Amino acid sequence: MSAINDTVGAFVPGARVELDPLAAGRLSGRDFAVKDLFDVAGAPTTYGNPDWARTHPPAVATAPIVTALLQEGARLRGKTKTVELAYGLTGENVWHGTPLNPRAPNRFPGGSSCGSAAAVAAGLVDFALGSDTGGSVRIPASFCGLFGIRPSAGAVSLAGARPLAPSFDTPGWFARSAGLLAEIGEVLLPGGGESVGGVLLRAEEVWMNAIPEVAEALRPALELLEDRFGRTIGVRLMPEGLDTAYDHFRAVQAEEAWAALGGWVASTEVRFGPGVGERFAAAREMDPALAYAGRAFRRRMQARLRPMLAGGAVLVYPTSPCPAPLLSTNQEEQAELRAAVMGVTAIASFIGAPEITLPVGTVAGAPVGLSLTAAPGRDRALLAFAREAAAVLNLPV
Repeated sequence: MSAINDTVGAFVPGARVELDPLAAGRLSGRDFAVKDLFDVAGAPTTYGNPDWARTHPPAVATAPIVTALLQEGARLRGKTKTVELAYGLTGENVWHGTPLNPRAPNRFPGGSSCGSAAAVAAGLVDFALGSDTGGSVRIPASFCGLFGIRPSAGAVSLAGARPLAPSFDTPGWFARSAGLLAEIGEVLLPGGGESVGGVLLRAEEVWMNAIPEVAEALRPALELLEDRFGRTIGVRLMPEGLDTAYDHFRAVQAEEAWAALGGWVASTEVRFGPGVGERFAAAREMDPALAYAGRAFRRRMQARLRPMLAGGAVLVYPTSPCPAPLLSTNQEEQAELRAAVMGVTAIASFIGAPEITLPVGTVAGAPVGLSLTAAPGRDRALLAFAREAAAVLNLPV
């Protein structure tokens, strides 16, 4: 097994964690990497922070999702960088180094599954595992020009993975083709589920939220999908506005992040990079009434959108309102970007729905993705639909 030349800084520094396949299977001959919040027995799970690594022993067991891939013939080639405690959107990590975005080297790769996205985009591995709470698979997939999926809430086990906001956390994965994305789903997702593809719903406020260059870059793909699957129907998902969705999501996420990790943060002299410590400090001081309102908004979102998708409809909208930010983007600008992006990613996160992003366009030389979202539990059907859509759009299948 030849060593991987990590030209983009995707892997965690230090000794590489590698495992041979446990059996032959449908993923034989495929290499993969895992975000460094999934446990691999005998190896540290650094969670992107040196103090987490210092205060936690090496893992005693391997996360079942990793074992499942090894049992189907895939070979693990390493653990990839993550934003500290998965609490960030750009992919920046001052301790391990920020991975290069292979498709736009002057821009951030997106986070928090930044290393996994960079490894796949650079061709270092065939696919990689990440996790997605508020967009941490979908956004780096869009920023790095990849296929990426956030499955339905609870569809794939997160045993052996570190939490951020448990009611939102899901695993996810990246690939360079729709076919491999679906093949991994055949291994990891439960069987069954109803079909999708009845009606394409155009999420109007998300298209209006995108900068004009992104909307124009994605419009030809939308028109091709309409030629194949029928005219889209414009719908308004959130009369309250995407800004309101972001505020409510941020409040619930913060409450859960502090409940999950606050004990360790409070009892440890933690060194944090830019922005991360501030987010935990804000979570600690947040008025509980804000999270209460956020949970109520979540229930309203579910009551409104789940019936809309129940007949097999698929939402279509820009994954991100903009391409990846430039590396020179300051913290204030990053905060504005986070609000604009996470108002969109909150849609699937709030309703527990599967979302797949397709790499269909570029803006100023940087990739931008188009998202497909279906009703919860229709993950396999959405993967099959995404594969058909990729063929229509002349993307790798």
